[in-house]
Amino acid sequence: MSKLPFELLLALRYLRPRRTFVSVITLISIVGVTLGVAVLIIVISVMSGFDHDFREKIIGFNAHLTVTQTDAATLAGVPLKNYPVVADKIVTNKKVRGVAPFVVGPVLVETQGDTNHSALQDAPVLRGVDPATEGQVSTLPRKVVFGKFDLSGHGLVVGSDFASNLHLQVGDHLSIYSAREIKKMKEAYDRKEYETILPADYEVRGIFDIGYYEYDAHVIVTSLENAQDMYDLNDNVHGLFVTLDDPYQAALVKRQLENLLGENYSIATWMDQSSVMLNALEVEKNVMFYLLFFIVLVAALCILSAQITFVIQKTREIGMLKALGASKLQISGIFLFQSAIIGVIGVTSGFGLGMLAVNYRNEFLHFMRSVTGWELFPASVYGFGELPALITPSDVAVICVTSFVICILGGLLPAWRAGRLKPVEALRYE
Repeated sequence: MSKLPFELLLALRYLRPRRTFVSVITLISIVGVTLGVAVLIIVISVMSGFDHDFREKIIGFNAHLTVTQTDAATLAGVPLKNYPVVADKIVTNKKVRGVAPFVVGPVLVETQGDTNHSALQDAPVLRGVDPATEGQVSTLPRKVVFGKFDLSGHGLVVGSDFASNLHLQVGDHLSIYSAREIKKMKEAYDRKEYETILPADYEVRGIFDIGYYEYDAHVIVTSLENAQDMYDLNDNVHGLFVTLDDPYQAALVKRQLENLLGENYSIATWMDQSSVMLNALEVEKNVMFYLLFFIVLVAALCILSAQITFVIQKTREIGMLKALGASKLQISGIFLFQSAIIGVIGVTSGFGLGMLAVNYRNEFLHFMRSVTGWELFPASVYGFGELPALITPSDVAVICVTSFVICILGGLLPAWRAGRLKPVEALRYE
């Protein structure tokens, strides 16, 4: 004798594969639950990966806080004067890990071919940094994959995608037209003096790879002195980068530094500067979660349809069980167990399929690219060279538990209807 409840034994017996319409619907229900759970796990993991990696790239390349100086009358940004004094005040905060000056602005670059004629042009953002302190506020010095982080003289480091787009290698030279050269050109043109303004020549000493296309393709880095010279800043800078021990305390430290520095300084957190993208990722993740749950709901409707059909087919057996003394709860339990078994099989299969797909996502993308030649995940569009993913146990648990509950609810109405059948009505026409 089996120790299993007879409701479970009958549920397992009735679910044995048979060439009937109900068996086909049951199989479709299991496949629907499997696909729904798998797709939800894949999509939510990828969206979580996007959010996590995006935050990591921002925190790694940019500082947690950016301090700039503003004009008290116009509230417009102005060059930061006496930045060492301001930096000394900032480091008195115990949550601050490092401070470094910076100069940031657009430039026009021109590559030089072997025959000394211009080959390609681009307009990246130039970032002037202090090599001695840059390592305290960003991962840039540690992300150089070719050459070295050498900004001495007219040294320059560029992003990997920038170098690839312009066919640059370590040792190549770039001509950089800064704001100063462009201003001189305009002044000469206004005076109708068509003199030639020669740009400064820089050597590519290193190529960095942050892993985020926006930085790797549109940022070049030189020394603070070179950038100050390009923008006629003398000893001033555009601002200070500040890193914290805990980047998620940036809002708190921002308020503390605002009280310390006064009204003439503007402080922006890394979350403020990337709020649009971070909010968009959060909204997209939530929307995708709710939209894709309709796949599981469709599977639940299939379970409902199969169970209703099954109750009608088994009316005679239900009447006999009632006549033999089975209670309403026991009869309902048979069909609830069927829904639970379908849910367990579907959720387990979906969990396995989803985890497998997430773990081998990039291998699949590489395979599809080699077979079809299509770039399914272009870095220029999505910002990342590889498809990110982050498996969050709490998200996976919510998906699996909720899907299982929906499967149970799908069989609740037929189970309730079967439990209310009266033996006389069920056996009347037998």
